[in-house]
Amino acid sequence: RGCEHGWMDHRIERIKVCLNGGRGRGDHPRVPLSPAELAESAAGAVAAGAEAIHLHPRGGDGRESLLAADVGAAVAAVRRACPAIPAGVSTGLWIADGDPMARHAAVAAWAGLPSSARPDFASVNMSEPGSPALAGVLQTAGIQAEAGVWSVDDAARLAAAGPATRWLRILVEIIDVPAAGAVTAADGILGRLDELGVTIPRLLHGEQQACWPLVAHAGRLGLPTRIGLEDTVVGPDGAAVSGNAELTQLALEILAASARR
Repeated sequence: RGCEHGWMDHRIERIKVCLNGGRGRGDHPRVPLSPAELAESAAGAVAAGAEAIHLHPRGGDGRESLLAADVGAAVAAVRRACPAIPAGVSTGLWIADGDPMARHAAVAAWAGLPSSARPDFASVNMSEPGSPALAGVLQTAGIQAEAGVWSVDDAARLAAAGPATRWLRILVEIIDVPAAGAVTAADGILGRLDELGVTIPRLLHGEQQACWPLVAHAGRLGLPTRIGLEDTVVGPDGAAVSGNAELTQLALEILAASARR
């Protein structure tokens, strides 16, 4: 699991933990927000088996932030707690209030962060304007880019971007889809990637109702997945969970059981 900061592979064999997303205390009392809380939650999830960490840094006002100072503080705290585990962040356009140029400028400033505070990777949603250019900005800063693919149209956008961007992995993300349709939606995207000849490594996960069916489906397909309070605040039985460590443990159990079938 060695994690040296810079241009590395950062493969995930089984599971990435997504610590917080855009959630707040009203969603779950253990959603980590501050750098110290993120570090503590990350350490618990890693102890439970997480192999990578995804987080959404916050500013002093508690809102999600792309500012270098906020990103650096969060990543540095998590890295001190989990020195051998790669840590990444979001570049979601909503964090920059929908302004692609503001996002571009904020992310470009990450290049000035010391290596101890610079993310190892960052997710780039293909449905958002300016995504290929943003991936290039990350690449210049020595930060690897994950392609967030939410639909078959996103798969086509990724293929059209060409090989110039050295994507770390594809995040096949099923969002706003009920549990009953989650596997079909995922297979549609995975199939389209195959048709387009896209061979970049893939990670499969869902949010909310789609979360647990796709953890199991990832196990059947031999793909890594992700889990955490960003994606769900309940276990597969619908009961509330204590936090990210419990979610990680539950997901690993489901991955293992699904792989044996």
